[in-house]
This record gives sequence, structure tokens and C-alpha cells, in this order.
Amino acid sequence: MIYYEKGSTDTEFTSEELKKGLFEALEKIGKKLKVLAIPPDYTRLPSRAGELTEFTWQFYGDALTDVLPALGTHSPMTAHQIEHMFGAMPAALVREHDWRNDVVTLGTVPAEFVKEVSEGAVDFPWPAQVNKLLLEGNFDLILSIGQVVPHEVVGMANYNKNIFVGTGGVEGINKSHFVGAAYGMERMMGHADTPVRRIFNYASEHFTNNLPIVYVQSVVGLDKADGKIKCRGLYVGDDFEVFNKAAKLALEVNFDLLYKPLKKVLVYLDPSEFKSTWLGNKSVYRTRMAIEDGGELIVLAPALKEFGEDKEIDCLIRKYGYFGTPATLKACDENQELRNNLSAAAHLIHGSSEGRFSITYCPGKAAENLTRQEIESVGFGYADIDEIMQKYNFEHLKEGYNIMPDGEEIFYISNPALGLWAFKDRFKY
Repeated sequence: MIYYEKGSTDTEFTSEELKKGLFEALEKIGKKLKVLAIPPDYTRLPSRAGELTEFTWQFYGDALTDVLPALGTHSPMTAHQIEHMFGAMPAALVREHDWRNDVVTLGTVPAEFVKEVSEGAVDFPWPAQVNKLLLEGNFDLILSIGQVVPHEVVGMANYNKNIFVGTGGVEGINKSHFVGAAYGMERMMGHADTPVRRIFNYASEHFTNNLPIVYVQSVVGLDKADGKIKCRGLYVGDDFEVFNKAAKLALEVNFDLLYKPLKKVLVYLDPSEFKSTWLGNKSVYRTRMAIEDGGELIVLAPALKEFGEDKEIDCLIRKYGYFGTPATLKACDENQELRNNLSAAAHLIHGSSEGRFSITYCPGKAAENLTRQEIESVGFGYADIDEIMQKYNFEHLKEGYNIMPDGEEIFYISNPALGLWAFKDRFKY
């Protein structure tokens, strides 16, 4: 059932309009005695999910007893991040998801189904895991709040991904990531119907029907005319249709289909959002279908201090590096530790250009930043951030195509998490 739907490529939700739309949906759902909100974490700050969570608290008051950020494998939110993202909502409501210890398995998607939807890419069962709070909290309503946007693992982020990955466990997260990598990231990004989504949908249909989950989906994009991030859609409902409607708008809002491949791409990673290549490699994922063979991707990463946000995954990235699919699969065959961490293996595949174009990271120069030696050890190129900034000062660049004083053409992206870019010959609808 859909409780609220509004959106278009030129719609612009103010905070008040966003609140009004959410309240309209919540009025239809009705008052509840005990509510759980599951928003994304700080890495999804532009999603407007922070405001939507604060509005949920304003509507339900004391009935909102728990807020569980969908951390997945990400680092826990800091006190500053909680305050910045959720505003006046009491920080005491926030619970921390531990993907290694806080989960229960609701059921298992059969290996035959996984093999079928992945077209034989993998052949293993998939456990539907969620944070135990969803079961043990005895909630009258679980609001899954988040942004629908192109995504490298599932095709389009959010909907039940927020539940099964955001509050998921080690095996479920590892295997879902690997399904996407084995099937082919470039075959999925920008699509609502993918093998990973079908696995999640199977789990929703068979294992979470007893949970009172309602999805609050935003569609947010960058307005190229003024460079501002704007909310273009809000969809609230409890089934696949609400996600499908949001995904169709997200493809219009967040996807740039280009009529020639890009030779040089410059991406900026906002220090407040991107501190790891685990997140920063969205610069690779979202542009890989746009960059020409022999092209160049330069990533300005002033806050880059680690590879993985999870310590164990960070160690694996340092050990095995981003050296392409054959090297990663060989490492999986030969090393139990990587086979036991398939999300790390999938990330190593996703983060490589497979030798097709160069990837150069430019970290900041603070003591905690990754060094040249660390960057190069995992297979990336390194460049001095001050020298690159002097040549390509992003503050003077516009989104998309730019012609430099020397005649060089570069393509600038201020936030890779908000979009997907592809040369028309590489993307199939």
C-alpha cells in the first residue's frame, strides 16, 4: 500500500513540504504505541533522511522509542554526527548496530533461487539477517527511511536493502555483495530489478511479513543549474511498488547518459562524508561506465584516512589491494580469510578499473591521512593534492564538462554518491 507519493524532476521539497508529506502518510498509518526508525547513517547525509527521522520523532513523540541507523559495515555515528543529522531529536534514542554480533537469521533464500537469479554466477544459499532489535523490540511500526539512488551492489539503493544490509549480519552482507560483483556491477547499476534485489524481495516475501515495516523513500539529486542538492520526490508505502516508483524517478534525477566517453574525470570527496576508500570508491563505481579506455580518474580526498571502515576489512584491503577480478578471485581461492569476507572481495573487484583506466587518489596531508606508500600499495596512483588543486581548483569548476585555460577538457563531479554516469553504448535500459 502507498501512503504518500509525490515527485518529478522539477519538484523541490522544502523542509516544511517534506514534513507535511511525511505527516500526511503517518496520519494514514495511524498512531502507534511503539515505533522504531531505521534511517541511514551519516554517510548518507544529503538523503534528507535525518530531517525525516526528526519529523518522525515530532509526530510520534515518546512512542518513537528507538532509532537504529543502518550502519551495515560502516563506523558508528559520533555524537556530533548524530546531532548534525537528526537535529533536535534526543540522541539517547540512537542505537548502534553491530553487524558481527547483534543479528538474527530470519530464514534462508535457497541456493537454487540464488543460482537462478544470478544466472549461475554464484551457487549458495543466502541468509536473511537483521538486527535482533527488529524482532525483540515488539514494535507496532518499523519505519525504514532512506534515499533511492543508483548503487553498485544492488542496482538501486534502499527499500529492503536498508533492512537486510543496513541492519544485516556478516554472512548476509558478505554474500549479497559478492552476488553483485560476480554477476557484474555494470549490469546492475541504475536498475531496480537485479539479482540482488530479487534475493532481498524473496526474503521480504517469505521472512518479514510479520514485521510492520513501512518504507519512507526520498529521491535527492544535484541541480546542475545552481549546484544545490534538492529533494525531488517522497514515497511512503509498505511494498515493492513504492520503491519502484521512487527508482523510476531516481533514474531520471540521478543518472547522466553521456554521448561520448570521458577522457579525464575529477571527483571531489567531501571531508564530512568520505574518510575511507570503502566509501570513496563510489568515485570509481559511479563513473566506470563513462570513462574511456586509457582514460583517467582523479579523486580529491582531503579526509582519506583508511581503506575499510571495519578494521578487519581494512586489513584485507591493505593485504590484497585493488588489482582486478582475476587477481581477487585467485586470492579468494587461495585464502580462507578472504573467502570468509566476501564483501571485502566484492569491494576489491568493484574498486578496480580492471586496467581499463587509471585511478589516482589525492589524500590530504594531515598525520592521519593515508600516505603515498599506502595508496600505491593497493594498486592506486598517487598525486599531491596541492598540485592537483592548483591545476584543477574545484571551487572554480562547474558540474560536468569544463574546458581548462590550456584547452584540456575535464569532467567534474562534486559528489559521486548522488549520481551515476555512463557512456550511452555501455548502459542498457
